[in-house]
Amino acid sequence: KMAEKQEEPSNTQNGEPDNAEEGEEKKKKKLKREDLPPFEIVTGERLPAIFFKFQFRNVEYSSGRNKTFLCYVLETQGKESVTSRGYLEDEHAAAHAEMAFFNTILPKCESSLRYNITWYVSSSPCVTCADRITETLKKNKNLRLAIMVGRLFMWEDPEMQAALKKMKSAGCKLRIMKPQDFEYVWQNFVEQEEGEEAKAFVPWEDIQENFQYYEEKLAEIL
Repeated sequence: KMAEKQEEPSNTQNGEPDNAEEGEEKKKKKLKREDLPPFEIVTGERLPAIFFKFQFRNVEYSSGRNKTFLCYVLETQGKESVTSRGYLEDEHAAAHAEMAFFNTILPKCESSLRYNITWYVSSSPCVTCADRITETLKKNKNLRLAIMVGRLFMWEDPEMQAALKKMKSAGCKLRIMKPQDFEYVWQNFVEQEEGEEAKAFVPWEDIQENFQYYEEKLAEIL
């Protein structure tokens, strides 16, 4: 099953199924894809290690890192608790991954259920997404959201700072990812090479300093 999954992207790019019987399956999948909203949002269970190492890196200068990767753990508490996890990435074209989460993963909150959501995001939300998060939390009192971010996005901008403060006052927990959080994402959301022993997480050189740098900035803002 894993092998099939990995082949998928190359097949769909060519638009040609490898063999006829797979063609039917592909058609079904294609139909499903077209039902989705028109923006390009990629969802999956685990993200490729190369994306993780580049996009989640908590550097100060994030040139080229213009995607948002959002890994989520969604715990729904009703009669029975159900936990689901996955990740979203966006192309920053139309909708951001944060919006996509509310539109596709959690389109409606059932008031009889409680939702505990944790996001591990490569960078903090933009103003529009932050406002959407604030509104969603205000509207749905049965929703708890904790966001762990690798980097702060445009944190010097007063409008951005105000938006983050509003998120906090709406009950959103915002934290900077510690080295242990990066390791958690590595273990739970990153593809490991098939048939290999799971590779241990290797922290980059300045991971701890960068975490402390952003943590100080966030504390000043909030």
